Amino acid sequence: MTEDLNQMREHMLTAIAAASGLDALDACRVEALGKQGTITALLKTLGKMTPDERLVQGPLIQGLREAVANGIAERKATLERAALDARLASETLDMTLPADATPAGTIHPVSQVMDELAEIFADLGFAVATGPEIETDWHNFTALNIPETHPARAMHDTFYLQQGINAKVAGIADEKTTFSLLRTHTSPVQIRTMLAQKPPIRIIAPGRTYRSDSDATHTPMFHQVEGLVIDKGITLGHLKWTLETFVKAFFERDDIVLRLRPSYFPFTEPSVEIDVGYTLVKGKRVVGGAEPDGWLEILGSGMVHRKVIEACGLDPDEWQGFAFGCGIDRLAMLKYGMDDLRPFFDGDIRWLKHYGFSSLDVPTLSGGVGA
Repeated sequence: MTEDLNQMREHMLTAIAAASGLDALDACRVEALGKQGTITALLKTLGKMTPDERLVQGPLIQGLREAVANGIAERKATLERAALDARLASETLDMTLPADATPAGTIHPVSQVMDELAEIFADLGFAVATGPEIETDWHNFTALNIPETHPARAMHDTFYLQQGINAKVAGIADEKTTFSLLRTHTSPVQIRTMLAQKPPIRIIAPGRTYRSDSDATHTPMFHQVEGLVIDKGITLGHLKWTLETFVKAFFERDDIVLRLRPSYFPFTEPSVEIDVGYTLVKGKRVVGGAEPDGWLEILGSGMVHRKVIEACGLDPDEWQGFAFGCGIDRLAMLKYGMDDLRPFFDGDIRWLKHYGFSSLDVPTLSGGVGA
């Protein structure tokens, strides 16, 4: 029996070493170790042996199995390495192309900040939600507890679509389905999320928004990010901690000081404005500093109003939440030292080369979100 096993080992290892490819090697594996393989059949005979026979033959058969398995593994590694070497030898890259002929581009600061926000809030358990830029009056105003007489609904603040207005005048429109304006904020995404998703909810909603305004710090189209948390037992303390964590991570400083000021928004109660402390460095305002020289308003926030929760079909006695919103363009200006919002949209390649980011500067929480 021992002599037969030795001959079998030599025969199998020879066949394995002679395998010219992975397919041939796999055929050797099936022949020896497959369900109907030679060694598998030998292992099945152990149950029919006497204890004394099993004590002698068991180690021999197991040794044969291990030798064949090791031989197959070593041959497979050799064949795979040879295949990789052949591929590397045949695939070449011409490194002699002139550098100035290589396409070059930069990441826009708004795109960079959006990526930074997504990284920061993903670490806090938030998902990114999106919604249509052409919105209904109901999602943009009514569901957010903004009354008909609110100034935000006025024509000088909102871009209305003529066909939407005509449909409402004709009395044939459903305010929940007739798209009649360009969204003035990303808050409608919060409404759509609460209607489509059961709590708990943790989202941020970055995107383009539109208002009829234009100067050094305002443009007709700008970028905004809003956050929403809906859960049980949510308090203003949760909001404060979230915003502190976000601002410290975004500006990459631990000496950030925030100030909460009472304010008013129709969709939150209570409402607070968030100011961040800054210090003067060579006449310029730099965010951060344990003893601020002044304050900059960066966002609005508050606890989600009961009427907003009710409008989305939830019980405000069971579910509470907080929301916040800020301009992405303004965050980019504060962090990267820009003093005018209009060049963001001028398309001047010189401005973008100065303030843009390399395509390899992908924000990560482990490597940092700054440039």
